Amino acid sequence: MSATICLAPANTVAYPAGGGHLWVYLQWALGLRALGCRVTWLEVVDPTGPAEQLRARVATLRGHLARFGLGEALALCSPTGAPLPGDLAAGVADLDGAAGADLLLNLWHSLPAPVVARFRRSALVDTDPGALQMWMTTGQVRVAPHDIYFTIGETVGTPAATFPDCGLQWHYTPPPVFLPEWPSTRVNNGAPYTTVAHWWGGTFEFRGVTFSNEKRAVFLEYLSLPSRTRAKLELAVCLAEHFEEYRKVFEPAGWRLREAWDVSSTPDDYRAYIQRSRGEFSCAKPFCLAIRNAWVSDRTLCYLASGKPAVVQHTGPSRLLPDAEGLFRFRSLAEAAQALEQAESDFDRQCRLARALAEAHFDAQRVVCSVLERALA
Repeated sequence: MSATICLAPANTVAYPAGGGHLWVYLQWALGLRALGCRVTWLEVVDPTGPAEQLRARVATLRGHLARFGLGEALALCSPTGAPLPGDLAAGVADLDGAAGADLLLNLWHSLPAPVVARFRRSALVDTDPGALQMWMTTGQVRVAPHDIYFTIGETVGTPAATFPDCGLQWHYTPPPVFLPEWPSTRVNNGAPYTTVAHWWGGTFEFRGVTFSNEKRAVFLEYLSLPSRTRAKLELAVCLAEHFEEYRKVFEPAGWRLREAWDVSSTPDDYRAYIQRSRGEFSCAKPFCLAIRNAWVSDRTLCYLASGKPAVVQHTGPSRLLPDAEGLFRFRSLAEAAQALEQAESDFDRQCRLARALAEAHFDAQRVVCSVLERALA
């Protein structure tokens, strides 16, 4: 495929230590490139911010992209689409150059409308299924008009949804994982089941109901899990000044707690941490449980592709996600413990099933190809 695609991530330049965050968009970019597409990586930056800090963050991002052969793909623009100062824009493409693409593939629901409007064809990919539709309904988020709308939530826009579709037709796509960069790896028996997470996120209101966007409360419900399983459990969480507070809660209960910034601040660090793990154990954000959006994390796909069984919270009926074959989905503390024991008792087979699941449904080349076929039709 010889199309030129402009990929718009969710402001990765503002998150220089977010190795996992960057991988969300790298999966798409690498899939596009493997299909033969020319890729532009478009970042919106605020030119009124501290200039030295912004230049440093742009340089950091460009260095990360260069590691994957995408250093020259970077383009920058302001929120209004106006030209950026010359010293900031030096050596990278601008919006005029990016807008010549055959398609804007937008993975940031807050991409400014003046930027989206510069492209002759645009596709939005919703990565906050259910929440985005509620935010759009209340006006909390104003999504610019696009030509086509995709979502990674299986229930979005279907009769099974417990939230509005905003009058739009939503096309489902699995999230991608770029398999060549995530080979299956073996670990020793003493490695822990891990995850990398943010615990904060606040709450939001919708039609008189308060929904939580924070994983912290859910993980606390599973505090006693280490006492119910032989599997070792470790959490890498962005806690900063709160680290000691939560270490004193989790470590006496049998967990190991790590500061996520220490183990996942670059794409390579994040990948290495996942691939040194025995598998994943993770809870989901409470709103996903409440609205049953059939969401699966891009992070979980990295574990699966690496041949690691994943034990994650059940987010609703799915056509793709199994409950006990490489991927285990639990609804209670007892089910979580049982899933870990089942994964351990049949570990080699579960590793093979995990990789096979990633290959069957989440292979970036197939996922991206399907999105492009629909978006460019």
